[in-house]
Amino acid sequence: MIDRLDVSTFTVPTDAPESDGTLSWDHTTIVIVTAHAAGQQGIGYTYADTATAELITSLLQKAVQGKSALAPQDAYMEMWRKIRNLGRPGICSMGISAVDCALWDLKARLLGLPLVKLLGQVHQAAAMYGSGGFTSYSDRQLCKQLSGWAGEGMGAVKMKIGRDPQRDPERVRAARKAIGPDVKLYVDANGAYAPRQALAQMQVLEAFDIRWFEEPVSSDDLDGLRFVREHASSRIDIAAGEYAYSPFYFLRMLSAGAVDVLQADITRCGGVTAFMQVAALCVAYNLPLSSHTAPMLHVHPACAAIPFTEGEYFHDHVRIERMFFDGLPLLKDGRLRPDLSRPGNGLELRRADAQKFAA
Repeated sequence: MIDRLDVSTFTVPTDAPESDGTLSWDHTTIVIVTAHAAGQQGIGYTYADTATAELITSLLQKAVQGKSALAPQDAYMEMWRKIRNLGRPGICSMGISAVDCALWDLKARLLGLPLVKLLGQVHQAAAMYGSGGFTSYSDRQLCKQLSGWAGEGMGAVKMKIGRDPQRDPERVRAARKAIGPDVKLYVDANGAYAPRQALAQMQVLEAFDIRWFEEPVSSDDLDGLRFVREHASSRIDIAAGEYAYSPFYFLRMLSAGAVDVLQADITRCGGVTAFMQVAALCVAYNLPLSSHTAPMLHVHPACAAIPFTEGEYFHDHVRIERMFFDGLPLLKDGRLRPDLSRPGNGLELRRADAQKFAA
């Protein structure tokens, strides 16, 4: 039986000012959940506000206590029932995601199995693309970061656009020159454009061989996403899904024909349980699945998801996960490989290192 949940919140300053097409920030908050049962513990986390930690402590912990540690799906459904009157998206979903990830890690550790083996491994490694390229960066910073990832063997890199549409072509030109012709270049507008503006910008950026346009318009505008997708070059994939908080939204996005690549974030969508449900939806629609941010937490589920294609090696989260955790998957040739010698997700919190950032 699940004994208890411990919840910790840490706020880490960014290493430089950061912004994308619609938001600026100077810190990242991580909420870490440790689930306990039978002398074992499992780790999960989400990148969210401190209010998420309060919700886990005040409500979700009561929902899962006493549940079988070998049945994470049962605890998952009970958490959804408990938040019925609070609203499913946002804080509630992120809290459930962190707890669900911790419970799956706990189950795997109780059974002495790597999480990917418990879920059913279908990929030996998870391909990654380097992601950052913030609009707040100088062109020099941008090129150094993207070319660094290319030098590490990543086959694709992603940069932010949309804050200054007039300057974006120059930034993308510089990025293409820095990474060379053989590395795929992705751009992410974070919903900054209106549909026709996005289409016009895409037509300009085609000259630099971009291969992925993420959230050219807001994910709330499924008709707008479909419009851009229908008019896009066959060489450019339209991607979105990071702000989906339940399988029902993913289904609407797929039914609308809004994307070529569906993104899911295990720290937002409902954890391991929901991530695998979204993978099944992608199989049904014959579309690839890409993981969004939190690369170290995604590796085991991604390697068990049949339609998984590549994940986001996001600068902020890579930095935090390296600072906070031992047992990280090994990055080699642009791929993260789960450590099959360690049970669960393999992560161990270095609490003393994290404590200096306690919120």
